[in-house]
Amino acid sequence: MINPAWLRTFCTLVERGHFTRTAEKLHMTQSGVSQHIRKLEEHFDTLLLMREGKQFSLTDAGERLYDEAHQIIANLSDLDSKIREDATFAGVVRIMSPGSIGLKLYPHLLTLQQAFPRLIIDYRFAPNSDVEQALAERKIDFGIMSRRSTLKEVDCQLISSEALLLVTPASLPDPHWQGLLELGFIDHPDGTHHASLLLSQNFTEFQNMNMFEKKGFSNQIGLILEPVSRGLGFTVLPSHAVSAFAKQSLICTSELEKPVKESLYLSLNHKKYVRNRTQTVINEVNNWLENENK
Repeated sequence: MINPAWLRTFCTLVERGHFTRTAEKLHMTQSGVSQHIRKLEEHFDTLLLMREGKQFSLTDAGERLYDEAHQIIANLSDLDSKIREDATFAGVVRIMSPGSIGLKLYPHLLTLQQAFPRLIIDYRFAPNSDVEQALAERKIDFGIMSRRSTLKEVDCQLISSEALLLVTPASLPDPHWQGLLELGFIDHPDGTHHASLLLSQNFTEFQNMNMFEKKGFSNQIGLILEPVSRGLGFTVLPSHAVSAFAKQSLICTSELEKPVKESLYLSLNHKKYVRNRTQTVINEVNNWLENENK
């Protein structure tokens, strides 16, 4: 292996043209400069310099080495700069969350990106299991989950909560148990979990979700309420997903006797360094949620 310090000394010597000035530039002794050149000549087993008293000229091998070494040193300097760089408002920040919170949060983060165009928001919608797996594999910078992670690599901090809402077609504005049974259930990736939480607290008849005929399924957060709006079934969704649906006049949300809220957790890989740009976005998320909850 060639020591990069030898290459840096060699390039500086070629550019300065003098051993003394090279030593001064690199804060070395002249003998130290000579030693680095000798190490390179021993490594390549060829002369790099033709010494003429206090002057020197490059051999063919020396010229070829300078051309290559000059680029290597430039690349190393660029690498050093990139590794040390930790900008607050520049770079890519990768985020994942379930769709409901994402529908509200993503446009807000795009406003942040408009204010700081070099800050790139990479936002993916995914169920909790995918979010925690991406965190464990360090594929994202942070995630928002609606449950605590079960993986040891992932730390979760409670940051907010979101109401779960029973959503029916507008034709059933005051849902009762028999009406829900007759209507059937529109499922989604977290549908069984959400519906079980809410229905078990508000209907004594509820035992499990197998009691309802499944009338449809969608994994696209913006489309889950489409079959509900057409009278094909009911579902249970977090409030952010419900409020984002465009056809509000075709659906109905009911205030049940016992409201149920789903917790939201800011989730990080505890072994992954939190960069300044990531902290910028996390701060913005916390500020937005704080204002939402006022």
